[in-house]
Amino acid sequence: MKQIFLTVNGRRVEAAVEPRLSLADFLRNHLRLTGTHLGCEHGVCGACTILLDGAPARSCIAYAVACDGAEVRTVEGFGDDAVMGKLREAFHLDHALQCGFCTPGMLITARDIVTRLANPDERRIRTELAGNLCRCTGYMGIVNAIQRVIHEVPAAARLGRAAIETVAAAPAAAVATASTAPPVAAEPAPTPRFAPPLAPATAGSGPEKGWSRLVDSFTVDMPPGDAWKLFADIDRLARCLPGAELAETNGRDLKGAMRVAFGPIKASFAGTGTIERDDAQMSGTLSGGGSDTRSGSRAKGLIRYRLFPLEEGRQTRVELVLDYQIQGAFAQFSRGGLVKDFAGRLIAEFARNLAGIRPSGPEAPPPPRAAELKAGALIWQVLWGRIRRWLGF
Repeated sequence: MKQIFLTVNGRRVEAAVEPRLSLADFLRNHLRLTGTHLGCEHGVCGACTILLDGAPARSCIAYAVACDGAEVRTVEGFGDDAVMGKLREAFHLDHALQCGFCTPGMLITARDIVTRLANPDERRIRTELAGNLCRCTGYMGIVNAIQRVIHEVPAAARLGRAAIETVAAAPAAAVATASTAPPVAAEPAPTPRFAPPLAPATAGSGPEKGWSRLVDSFTVDMPPGDAWKLFADIDRLARCLPGAELAETNGRDLKGAMRVAFGPIKASFAGTGTIERDDAQMSGTLSGGGSDTRSGSRAKGLIRYRLFPLEEGRQTRVELVLDYQIQGAFAQFSRGGLVKDFAGRLIAEFARNLAGIRPSGPEAPPPPRAAELKAGALIWQVLWGRIRRWLGF
């Protein structure tokens, strides 16, 4: 037996343990901290992930004696942690758990991601999660929950003490870190997903795997300078899009909802987004996502747009590239040519509403909000248009 001293969830612990006892068994059987789950017991599944001296570690393959003097934090030790509180809320909202067995380890890894990385994209998040296995969710809800916290909590409030590079106190052989990627202290300031923005004609490679792409354009009867100012007025712009409802914005980050009605079926996709603008190129990007709690559907999108002068600067052509992903009950509407026709009708309606307003000062009353997005009616128009073409009308 060997006497060890640990700090577990802020409390100093002293115990005599056998050299062969794993840290996971010590936490569960000696301290009754059963939130740390045991799955494979080979350091593969990640269910036993805890924080060891501030970094995620596999407690099933770390010996308790090798962690003598270390600071251990289990899932029970985050009661007053604001970031973990936001993650728990996001896991609930985005349906990021089912049986719950992997959830304690998944939450600790998720917290490490959002407190260490300033603005990771989906691919980086999935790489970071590669050491935590889930057999229920398919990971999409987990990724969405992490992205929700990254979008909703400013980096300055997330990054800090948890941006630890290595486990300093324990020998390297005693600890297997939960991340498959090399640890980093913090990433550079966030940059647009598609930077610099490109016109659709030069958009390059196709969308990422699992995403769909739409390319469209429309013309507004105003000079490019006026149109560019209008595109900076997020509230006035949102009022032109049927179904859109802007809750708040600081000019770069926004919160809102997209309300859709399919006859008696109604959905409200609440979410967040980020806007990037390039004044020199008159181009920008809008990235964001949201979910409808009633149907369990989720949607994410990346829009690139660019303004071009027409008619010697009297008009403006707006070119768009939209990459999107829909999951859940509404995913059936994201396939095939039907959605492209539907989006074309929606963009045309947005352009008509846009043509009726001009950029103006804060003293001017805002334009009336566009009507609710009645998707059923638009789809019927699309289908009727196709029928007329098939019959040669």
